[in-house]
Amino acid sequence: MPAIRRYAVCGLSARGLASFVLPILGLTDRTADGGFGYGVDEDDLSRYAEVVAIVDTDADRVAEFNRSLEALGRAPIPFFADYDELLKTVVPDAVIVTSPDHTHAQYILGALRHDIDVITEKPMVTTAAAAREVLAAERASAGSVQVTHNLRYAAAHREVKRLIQAGTIGRVTRVVMDYHVDLRHGASYFLRWNRRRALSGGLQVHKSSHHFDLLNWWIGEAPEEIFGYGGLNYYGPSSPHRPADGSEDPYFVAQQGSGVFPTDDSEVRAGLFGLHYPGQYPAGRPLYIYDAEIDIEDTYSAVARYPGGAMLTYSIDFSSTWEGFRLSVAGTHGSIDLLHGRTVEGAALPDSDRITVAELFGPTRVLEVVAEEGGHGGADPLMRHDLFAGPSPESVELGLMATSTEAAYAVAMGDALIQSFTTHRPVNLPALLA
Repeated sequence: MPAIRRYAVCGLSARGLASFVLPILGLTDRTADGGFGYGVDEDDLSRYAEVVAIVDTDADRVAEFNRSLEALGRAPIPFFADYDELLKTVVPDAVIVTSPDHTHAQYILGALRHDIDVITEKPMVTTAAAAREVLAAERASAGSVQVTHNLRYAAAHREVKRLIQAGTIGRVTRVVMDYHVDLRHGASYFLRWNRRRALSGGLQVHKSSHHFDLLNWWIGEAPEEIFGYGGLNYYGPSSPHRPADGSEDPYFVAQQGSGVFPTDDSEVRAGLFGLHYPGQYPAGRPLYIYDAEIDIEDTYSAVARYPGGAMLTYSIDFSSTWEGFRLSVAGTHGSIDLLHGRTVEGAALPDSDRITVAELFGPTRVLEVVAEEGGHGGADPLMRHDLFAGPSPESVELGLMATSTEAAYAVAMGDALIQSFTTHRPVNLPALLA
């Protein structure tokens, strides 16, 4: 039985609360999560970990959470507004960073200066420059950085990795991923802090770093170069869907009953489990998906090159009629194809999660993949087990746990895309992190 490790949580976000704080507290009844799937997990991590402190810029939000704990007969978790004071006073074994993306670097670097381990949500940071700084700080520290790229853990994704790693299709030569974010989910990013590049790095970093990490992991290499184009086609002040005076907003109509959009801007916005955001989304500050401050793209495409000869084509849009992706992996000896998708209402698309494996000079077979129970298609419980109890044999075999270097390349790909949009030139990725 491993010793219980003491964790400080940096940022009481919805993700931090549902995926880390509540499991560590052993509170497994987490069904009131707004339909995002976090509440389906029932793993209890209290035998491995304890939360000894929370640091957040929103003291009222933490106070509301602590009141809910006291109502359950639990002790409140100590709150700190000053991070350095927390590190010096509490001296945790590790920190869990689940704050808004642009704040990750300060929490990671602060912990590493004190030789404290870090678990951070993806993206690790929001710029290649910050990623370079984290890698240097980690080399100089006794602390380590682990990044929660949980997409690796989905059952179908593990199977694709296993097939590639076994040499089933030979050396990977070409990978194509066409990703879609449905009009409800996609619009939600433009009602949150994500819509400002200074806070999120753009969706190329916030969202696509997730996909880039998955693709790099499948290919088994860090990319050399990336090039792309992007645009703002659905949201912002020039949106073709912006309603004229007196007409209804089609995005608002499409999401009614889903709980995706806030319903009353005159009140403090509430998130998962009914917990409010008085500091981040106070009453009387409406956010509109057509606001002029939106400065990120909602559509982009990229091509990337890898040292071993593989080429990647990736595209994504954030106002689609469905959610998910089509994947095609070609190799010198065959191909792997996968569709993972659902409708806006959540129904699985036909042939979703069936892996087609075709040998170049042999038969074709179809593998049916069944997702495990738990958030993000069963990925979250497996990832948490690796982080808190230790890696499983399968995790070691497949390399499921993302390293800081792998996470840095995922961030650099997103950051480089933005540079490429401006310069119309390819960007060398190792040079960004050197």
